[in-house]
Amino acid sequence: MASKRTTGSSGSKGQKQKDKKKKAAKDSSVIEENFMQEDEGIDWKDVSGESEDDSSSDDMEGDAMEEGLEGGESSKKKKKAKKKTETKDKVYLPGEEMGSGDELVFEPSSYKMYHSLNAGASCLSFDILKDSLGDNRTNYPLSMYLVAGSQSNLASTNSVVLMKLNKLVALKQSGEDKASDSDSEDELYDELEDTPDMKSILIKHTGGVNRIRCAPLLPDKRLVATWSDTGTVHIWDITKHSITIDAPAGLKQSHKPINEPPLFSFSGHQVEGFAMDWSPLVVGQLATGDCRKNIHLWNPKQDGSWHVDQRPFTGHTASVEDIQWSPNEETVFASCSVDKSIRIWDIRAVPSKACMITSVAHDSDVNVISWNRLEPFIVSGGDDGVLKIWDLRMFKDGTTSAVFKHHTAPVTSVEWHPSDSTVLASAGEDNQVVQWDLAVEKDTPDKELGTNESDEPDVAPQLLFIHQGQTEVKEVHWHPQIPGVLISTAANGIDIFRTISV
Repeated sequence: MASKRTTGSSGSKGQKQKDKKKKAAKDSSVIEENFMQEDEGIDWKDVSGESEDDSSSDDMEGDAMEEGLEGGESSKKKKKAKKKTETKDKVYLPGEEMGSGDELVFEPSSYKMYHSLNAGASCLSFDILKDSLGDNRTNYPLSMYLVAGSQSNLASTNSVVLMKLNKLVALKQSGEDKASDSDSEDELYDELEDTPDMKSILIKHTGGVNRIRCAPLLPDKRLVATWSDTGTVHIWDITKHSITIDAPAGLKQSHKPINEPPLFSFSGHQVEGFAMDWSPLVVGQLATGDCRKNIHLWNPKQDGSWHVDQRPFTGHTASVEDIQWSPNEETVFASCSVDKSIRIWDIRAVPSKACMITSVAHDSDVNVISWNRLEPFIVSGGDDGVLKIWDLRMFKDGTTSAVFKHHTAPVTSVEWHPSDSTVLASAGEDNQVVQWDLAVEKDTPDKELGTNESDEPDVAPQLLFIHQGQTEVKEVHWHPQIPGVLISTAANGIDIFRTISV
């Protein structure tokens, strides 16, 4: 094959059903291992999955937010380095029956980097903060900045969480022998004097955070928008906190959430929602969609606030699940809905007449969409577990360019690779994070090499990699400045990894 297809052993929809979101928050509060505070150092667990601290907490307040960063395994799944064996290794595909003697094991050779992060309470939505450390970073150890929102059962204990992750090391990829069960996790990593660590700052947030997104195009400001399950959309200025978290001396303040008001709030939706996207072309412009089928447009004002048009963009007949601005036309955005459709809008028209194209896209709810930054394509994922690729030049006809039925449960997240126009990632309620490459074609059997079709797993040739080990995966994002690094969040934590396939 043109690219190696791999299954990683480390690996739901929250958009519409509030009870599911609450269940995820409740389940994630029972965590096998929690970790020490940043100023005490971060605990690394060995590959056996044992930890010195087995405490758990669903409360974001108290003395500190429990936080931890691990390498080489998920916080919920016990993994072992693969043993040498005389039997032939087999690629496991989700849904296959396992024999009594079979065991899923973590395969280090499938990953260039893998870390698992436990942020204490469940953070089912997150975004990546672009930084000044440079683009196309490939040298390890790596650093990155994330912002996430928590979903605690107690509205008063939720927070916006700013995180700085340091010293993310690479897995060894040389020709060493594979580690045995007795090998420690450190032996899977390059020998460095320091181990990974995380700093965090918490800002109190009223209600659970349904979705959080960072504003682009602001060189001297750090703004994030949050959709609260109370029905209010907030904008937060985290500029000073991003400076504090970079302080060389580290965080000296308490880890209790900071109580400060948002920069701006809008309660005009009157119901909660999930759809939200900042324009990549117009500074400070935002679109938000709610569960009552309405979309509102936000335009920045010179005084630092926003004008939110009280006239909603109407056309959908059910909950708006996701919004994506065009990367090329500053007046155009797309939306998807429980009404099974994807719609293209032009904000130059009055809101009641701004819907220019409507296509019935799936046989059930359309949960997520992503607009390709390099080519005129949109990918969509639905409750039917199907991924569909749409060429916008043929979108009006309802014609798809490709259809993939791999996920066995609703698709919860999709995102195109930021610099490779044929690569994308998807995640679903089936606890899978999948990497795809549309440029890959099916290989023909080569008799001289002794290959045949039965040697290949029964999946689409475009499927490159399946990452597992997380439960109720909600969002997945490519890091825009670190090639190939993918980050996924789920009920049991956040995974940060790079595979050998991308």
